[in-house]
Order: sequence, then C-alpha cells, then structure tokens
Amino acid sequence: MTGNRWQRLLRHLWREGAGAGRLLDDAALDRLAERVRRSERAHGGEIRICIEGALPWSYLWRGATARERAIMMFAKLRVWDTEANNGVLIYLLRAERAIEIVCDRGIARAVPQPAWDALARSLGTALAQGQVEAGLAAALDAVDALLRAHANPVDPQRHNELPDRPVQR
Repeated sequence: MTGNRWQRLLRHLWREGAGAGRLLDDAALDRLAERVRRSERAHGGEIRICIEGALPWSYLWRGATARERAIMMFAKLRVWDTEANNGVLIYLLRAERAIEIVCDRGIARAVPQPAWDALARSLGTALAQGQVEAGLAAALDAVDALLRAHANPVDPQRHNELPDRPVQR
C-alpha cells in the first residue's frame, strides 16, 4: 500500500470516527429542506443534498473516487428515479473536501457541465470560508435557477417525489 493510500485511509478513518458527517444542526437542515421545498414548487426538478464525513471502507479499499460515491448515492437516494429525469444531487465528502454535482439525464442534456463545475467551485469557496449553510443555500439557489430555465415546467398534478431534507452520514 502506498503512502498516499495510507494517508487517505487514515483521513477517512478519522472523519468517520469523529462523526464529521454531522456538519449541520437540525435547524439548518430544516431551513435547507424548506428552501428545497420552495424551489421544487417552481420547476419540474427534484433536488437532494448528501453530506458524508468519509467513504465506506469498501470504496477506500478499491480506490474509488468521490465521484463514484456521489453516483452511488444518486442511485441510493433514488434521485435517478424521478418521473421527468430532472433530479440533481449536491454531494459533499468532507474527508476529501470534495464536492460533486450529479444530475439526471433529463437535465444533463440541457445544462452544460461547465455550469455544474462553476456551481461546485462556488460552493467550495463558501465551505472553505466556513460558510456551510450559506454556501449550500447559494448552491440551492443556483440549482433552482438552472432548473427553472431548463427543467420541465411545474405540473399542477405533480407531487414531491423525494424527501427534501439533506442527508448526513
């Protein structure tokens, strides 16, 4: 095992043991959930936030990336399963300070990757400054704007397909 691999394992072990996935308190999670709820009333998309302190050991052992985990969480949280294929996942991996935006094929066709990359960079800047809730709120606003411009319009018969509260693990 190389030195870098050991460092990565230890960084994730420390994050997992420290409960570092708990980045936000319940009040902040509730405020972000309400922001998601308000956003989804204005477009046909679905938004989820997932915050993990560390990767599972199986991911670390095989050298998986944060992107691979984000795609797996996209599936586990059923973001891929929205009727209009307009789901978006904002994924944070604290042990690696990684931010991944994963979007379903319906919205991926309409919004170019550089827009998602810019959103991730902006969120990264806010997180580096310790502005976690404000950074996530701004990221939600940016996703909202993209979905309003590119997702299917709101169907009055549509129901909320996914939970709005961010997931912390």
